Amino acid sequence: MKCPPFRGIHRARTKHTGSAVTNISPNLPEEGSPITGSPDDDVDLRQYGPEDWITFAFFWALAIIVFLQFFTRYVLNDSLAWTEEIARYLLICVTFIGAAAAVRRNTHIHVEFIYLFLPRRLGFALSTAVDILRIIFFGVGTWLAWQVMDVMRFQRMVVIDWPMSYVYAVVFLGFAAMTLRAIQVAVRHWRAGSSDLTRVAAEGRHQ
Repeated sequence: MKCPPFRGIHRARTKHTGSAVTNISPNLPEEGSPITGSPDDDVDLRQYGPEDWITFAFFWALAIIVFLQFFTRYVLNDSLAWTEEIARYLLICVTFIGAAAAVRRNTHIHVEFIYLFLPRRLGFALSTAVDILRIIFFGVGTWLAWQVMDVMRFQRMVVIDWPMSYVYAVVFLGFAAMTLRAIQVAVRHWRAGSSDLTRVAAEGRHQ
């Protein structure tokens, strides 16, 4: 006897129980129906701040220059002298501006395990102290970066005749942005009465 052709995975499977027929097919879409994404798949650009886009631009400039360095050195056998130095400076820019984005998201590394053993009020007090110390640290870094930027305006880059103060200006802006974002995070924690560190106590015990 010739078997009918197979019509794909969406063909319903049935089970006979006496005279009744039970459909045991999985909940699959009809044949030919389009597969669409959920609303959660939409990209929301509002979650990104100015420092994210600046870091994105620096990163792609770094990637292009590193590729140019590789291509001219290993393919053309005549490397461009300025690419290595500029790539190093762009990496500094990515680091300090990107650090500001990490402060805004509060994703820098924290020592969290101690909050598992602290009462809620004591944990929040310690978390507040961390926020204050972080603001002070970034503020001091901003002041020091300003001092270094002022001094380095007399020193020139090795290959390109630009003042080194350009690089330290980005470092200064990065520290200033980190200070501002740290203040915003501290205010948000104070208003909420909790922080990411204090929530570790509730979340960590169930992991």
